[in-house]
This record gives sequence, structure tokens and C-alpha cells, in this order.
Amino acid sequence: MCGRTSCHLPRDVLARACAYRDRQGRERLPEWKDPDKYCPSYNTSPQSNSPVLLSRLHFEKGADPSERIIAPMRWGLVPSWFKEDDPSKLQFNTTNCRSDTIMEKRSFKSGSTDVAESSEHWRKVWDNWRLLTMAGIFDCWEPPEGGDLLYSYTIITVDSCKSLNDIHPRIPAILDGEEEVSKWLDFGEVSTQEALKLIHPTENITFHAVSSVVNDSGNNTPECVTPISLLVKKEPKASRSSQKMMQWLATKSPKKEDPKTPQKTESDVPQWSNQFLQKSPLPTKRGATGLLERWLKQEEPMAKRPHNE
Repeated sequence: MCGRTSCHLPRDVLARACAYRDRQGRERLPEWKDPDKYCPSYNTSPQSNSPVLLSRLHFEKGADPSERIIAPMRWGLVPSWFKEDDPSKLQFNTTNCRSDTIMEKRSFKSGSTDVAESSEHWRKVWDNWRLLTMAGIFDCWEPPEGGDLLYSYTIITVDSCKSLNDIHPRIPAILDGEEEVSKWLDFGEVSTQEALKLIHPTENITFHAVSSVVNDSGNNTPECVTPISLLVKKEPKASRSSQKMMQWLATKSPKKEDPKTPQKTESDVPQWSNQFLQKSPLPTKRGATGLLERWLKQEEPMAKRPHNE
């Protein structure tokens, strides 16, 4: 259902956008894990990396679970029990996870929050906008033959809200506000059952249509997220042959004649073949008979004249 996200903020700006308060009430910024793997993008698609917000306790035993980490992760969860040597061989789609089956499938386990940019004006925060925080689950996969660990995630989906139901029956599970984000991430203090109560549709969202350029994951420009109503319509670019024709018309087209200028005997306008034929001194008879008569009246070639002995 959710097939595109966007987060093109620089690393330091994204960290400030994810500011939070720890248990002591101090304002903190989350620390980056593997920051070089983060690539800002206007058009993020499955299998590529996205910034994920999660508790430090997932990486450090004994850490304060309220402290947060930002880690770039592969979108499309690869479960830790997957035994193949290539994640692309996974036979099922783990881009999204339905909230009503999340406890039934063994593919999903640990909580995380995918962050994406959003223009929703839920409340006046950080220059009138805030990140769109979507509930997710992540896992860590280790290649059977050894190698780098792969962190990946999936976005949880719920039934669509009324305003979006005509577009799609499912939407991402949105964590609406700092309190919900804290409860979802703090697995050391909040039970799984309590956390799942946060997963439900919300009407607290706005949306707009964007250009179809977003359908191609190779496109990565502001046009992917700009409302269609704000896009400037571009004039279609003329082909090379069309440009040449326009240049020819501009130089060869007849100009209006000046009454004081004597009329030219020959027109500057190119003449077609039938115009030249009409100037021929030969009769203008049509049909096969006319052509034969004209041929007979012409002097025969020397090679075909009879010779007298």
C-alpha cells in the first residue's frame, strides 16, 4: 500500500527535527548510527535506505530505553531467520505489515518509527511543519556465510481514514505526536499490548496530488513532492526537425508587398512540380491518349529513323 516516502533533509537538520525529551525532561537530539548510509531523497522506494528512529536499548545493553538513535535501514524487512545468501531471494513482500496480522506472522518483531517529511499542519512546531512519523518494525539479518549485518524495516498499515478511503483502503499507522512516538519506541517500559493500542487510523492528516514523475524511482527532484497545482506547465520542446522547419518558414515566407514596390515577376515562394508542369509549352491534354499524341508529334530520335539504302 505504502510504496513511496520522501526525506530530503540534511543529516543535521533531520536530527533537529527528531528532537525529544529524555526521562529527566532534558531536550536531546538522537544520535546517528551509520550516517554515511543515509541518502536524502525526494522519492524513496522499497529496497532503498530510509532513516528510522528507535530506542538505543536495541544496540546497547543496559542503555536508557528513552534515548533514541537514527539509523538508515533497508525498506522491506528481511527477517533474522532468513537462510538464503541474498535478501532479494525473499519470496514475499515485506514492505508493509498489516496491523491485524502483526502478531501472527513470525517475520515481524521489534518496534521502530520510520520518519518522512510531511506538510501536515498538525500543530505549530518547527517552522509550521513536522515529520510524518509512521509506526514500523525492524530486524537484523546476518548473511549465512558471514558479512555485514543488514538492518531492515517494514511500515505497519491500518484501515484507511474516511478522507483517504476513496484513494486506498489502507494507510500507514501514523504516530500522532511526541507522546505516541515515545510509547511506541520505549519497549523497556511499555508492553507490546499497550503499544499496539497506538495503531489505529487517524483523520489528523492532509494530502495533495503530485506529478506522475514519482512513479519512476529514478526521478529524484522536488517535482516528486510538489502539489500539481503549484507546478509550472512547461511548453513542449520542439523536435530538431520542427525547429528547422520553423527557421525555414521565418526566412522563406513571403512578406506583404509594398504598394510602391513594383511586383516581382517571379515569386519567392517555392513552386511544386505541378506548377512547373502547367508552364510547359506542351498541350495540357490528360490521359493516355493525350500523352500518345504528344509523343507522336515530337521528332523521333536519330537512332530510330529508317535508313534509305
